[in-house]
Amino acid sequence: MVDDERDGIRLTSLDAPLGDGLQVTKGDLVDHLDAFADRLVPLLAGRPLSVKRVRPGQQPFMQRNVAKGAPDWVRTVPVWSQGAHREVHQVLCDDRRTLLWLANQRAVEFHVPFVPAGAEEPTGIVLDLDPPEGAGFEVVVRAAELVRQALADAGLAGAVKTSGSKGVHVVVPVRGVRADDAAAATRALAVRAERLDPDLATTAYIKADRHDRVFLDSTRSYSSTIVAAYSPRVRPGLPVSAPVSWADLPAMRPGDVTIRTAGERLGNGDPWAALLPDPQELPADLVAEGHTIPVARVQAMHEGRRRARARREEEGD
Repeated sequence: MVDDERDGIRLTSLDAPLGDGLQVTKGDLVDHLDAFADRLVPLLAGRPLSVKRVRPGQQPFMQRNVAKGAPDWVRTVPVWSQGAHREVHQVLCDDRRTLLWLANQRAVEFHVPFVPAGAEEPTGIVLDLDPPEGAGFEVVVRAAELVRQALADAGLAGAVKTSGSKGVHVVVPVRGVRADDAAAATRALAVRAERLDPDLATTAYIKADRHDRVFLDSTRSYSSTIVAAYSPRVRPGLPVSAPVSWADLPAMRPGDVTIRTAGERLGNGDPWAALLPDPQELPADLVAEGHTIPVARVQAMHEGRRRARARREEEGD
């Protein structure tokens, strides 16, 4: 097995398969993360990190709590976990050494919240565009243009990147906004984009209600996370969440940028930093409209219960 040492981190089994069916080695992952460390670390630094890890012979798993046996120099922050009903200690990946340590643990995906550790105000909002099953990427591009138009109509601008899966993320840097107002504005933007072409895009949280339309997901607020630009995804070949200009988006396809092609496709610069607009204040009317729109997950929960009651009543007739 091939081993190496970088920045004081012993990297092991670099020639071994990274995980089942991924078609890359552990060394391929390490090389990608190391090559993009100068661009990736600033996106992770100071934010409670969630990682998706892989191991041969096991299913991929999401890890929020720092791994047992972590070096004492790995910085963490205590965060209350709603799912685990306890406090967990999440890694703060503030430097290349920590990134390499995570890479050696086969951490593939790097997810961060918009609210930094110790802060209350988010630094951005995002709309996550998810195409219907079997649809081509061109419908995602058309839906992204709806979001871009809704932003422009509100006097805002955003940058776009592939999710590394089937869809795209439209990210809007913000400043001076409370978390609940940012969430409200995200809902309003989704609804405004939907209104521009309701046959193409939908804000319906329940899949059965989407009817082959692109889902404009406005729920990644508060403690929710987004996969960072330049992060790989756990899929064959390890595609990368890749920044793309609005002009080049129609020519982009999911899977074009992988850990083996990212260096050539994205170059030596930092396209995500270049594409992101400066932080913006959210218009008051957008925030106010958003507060009149129910939270999608809550609305879907209530609707699911209503439909379940209706089915039981029908079965009882």
